[in-house]
Amino acid sequence: MGDVKGFLKHDRIKKSYQPVEERVGHYREFTNSWKKEEYTSQASRCMDCGIPFCHQGCPLGNKIPDFNDAVYRDDWKEAFHVLKSTNNFPEFTGRICPAPCEASCVLGLNNEAVNIEHIEREIIEVAFEQGWERPEVPRKKTTKRVAIVGSGPAGLAAADELFKMGHNVVVYERDQEAGGLLRYGIPDFKLSKRVIARRISLMEQAGVVFETGVEVGKDITAAQLDELYDAVVLCTGATIPRDLPIEGRELKGVHYAMEFLTHQNKVVSGEVGQLSEELNVREKNVVVIGGGDTGADCVGTSNRQGARSITQIELLDKPPTARAQENPWPEWPMTLSTSTSHEEGAERQWSLLTKRFIGNEKGELSGLETVQIEWIDKAAFKFREVESTNQVIACDKAFLAIGFVHTQKAGVVEQFDLELDARGNIKCEKFQSSKPNVFAAGDNRRGQSLVVWAIAEGRKAAKAVDNFLVEVEV
Repeated sequence: MGDVKGFLKHDRIKKSYQPVEERVGHYREFTNSWKKEEYTSQASRCMDCGIPFCHQGCPLGNKIPDFNDAVYRDDWKEAFHVLKSTNNFPEFTGRICPAPCEASCVLGLNNEAVNIEHIEREIIEVAFEQGWERPEVPRKKTTKRVAIVGSGPAGLAAADELFKMGHNVVVYERDQEAGGLLRYGIPDFKLSKRVIARRISLMEQAGVVFETGVEVGKDITAAQLDELYDAVVLCTGATIPRDLPIEGRELKGVHYAMEFLTHQNKVVSGEVGQLSEELNVREKNVVVIGGGDTGADCVGTSNRQGARSITQIELLDKPPTARAQENPWPEWPMTLSTSTSHEEGAERQWSLLTKRFIGNEKGELSGLETVQIEWIDKAAFKFREVESTNQVIACDKAFLAIGFVHTQKAGVVEQFDLELDARGNIKCEKFQSSKPNVFAAGDNRRGQSLVVWAIAEGRKAAKAVDNFLVEVEV
C-alpha cells in the first residue's frame, strides 16, 4: 500500500447525507460525495494486511486493496479497471450492497473497517464522468444465440458477460422496463432509476437486445426459446412472497411489501399516473412486519408519503450493538443496524409475534394484535409466547416484508419441466438445470439473497453457458 500507516493516521469517516427534513420531501438519492482528499485518506486506511479477508467477504472477489491503493495514488483510471475486472455493475453495489467486504476487513478486528462501498461508488461515477465506461463490443463474434429470461442483476450480469464472450444475447423482461427488482423493488432514494437506465443504454449500444413487456411462458413459450436459441439462462428471481396466513389476512389494508414499493416506484417513474388510494399511507398508521432491508425500504417510503405513524416489528430478538462471542470476525456481524430510513423516523419493536389482523365493520384494517415471545431454540425456530404481553397496535396499512419462499413455477419453469430442489428453487449442477441447454442464476437457483450475490451468480452462469456452447460446438 502507498501509506502503510494510513489506518493509524486516519479514522473512518461517516457517509454524508442530505438532512432528514429535506430528503423525506423527495424520492431522489441523498448520499453526498466526499471531498477528493477524503477519498485519498480513507483509501489509505486499507492497510498492508497480508491476507485480505475482504476478498472472501465479497461474493465477487473484488480486488479491494488494489483499487484502494490506486485511489490513494490518485490513479482513478487504474482503480476503475481493477474494479471492473470483477464487478460488472459497481454503480449498483456501491449504492445498495450491505458491504460484506467491510464486515471481513482485517482492520475491523480492533478498529472500524475501511470505507470500501463508498469508495467503490465514487470510482464508477468518476469513470462515467471521464468517459472511461463505454459500450464494450467483443472483438470476435460467435454464431451462438443465448436467451436471458429476467433482467435483474443476475440476468444483466449474465447477459453482459456472454455478450463480451462474443455470443448473441437477447434479454426478455415481462415488465415494461428492464432492471427487475433493481428498478421496481428498490426505492429511488436508494438507487436512482437513471443509474439503471444508464447501464442498460450502454449494453444496448454494445449490441445486447432487450425485449421488454414480454413474459416468457406466456407471450413466448419455452418450446419457442428452445427452437430459437442454443442456450437459455433463467434469472427470474425468488418472486413468490412469504405470506402470513393468520386471522384477518383478507382485510383491506394488508399488503405484501413489494406491492407497495413497486407501485411507488412506478409512480415516481411516471409508468403509473398517480398513487393508488389503497397504497397511499398519508395520515395512516403503518405497521411494517419484518425487520430486514425491504422492511426498512417500506419505512422510508412511508415517511415520504406522509404516514401518521410507522412501527416496524420483528420476530427475532433485538440484536446487540457489538459482536457476540459466538459471532466472531470475519463472520457477518449479527449486530443492530440502523438504516437511513430508520433515522427518518419509525418505532422499532423486537421479539413480537403477530397474532391476528383486526378490522372494522367495513372490512378495513384497523389494528393488529401482537404478543411478546421468548426464543427457546433459534436454530430450530422454537419460541414461546410470554403471558400477559398481548397488545393491539393501531394500524391502517400493514406491509408484509418477511421474505420470499421460492421462484415462480408456473410458466417457463413448468414448460421446461425443470427439476426443483427441496426449497422449490431450480435444481442445478454448476448452474446447469435438469435440461442441459437451460441454466439458472440468482435467487431462482440459490434462494433470496443480495444483489452482489446475484451479480456473482450471473457471471459464473455465463462461464458455464460458454463452456457448454464450446462443448456443443466440438
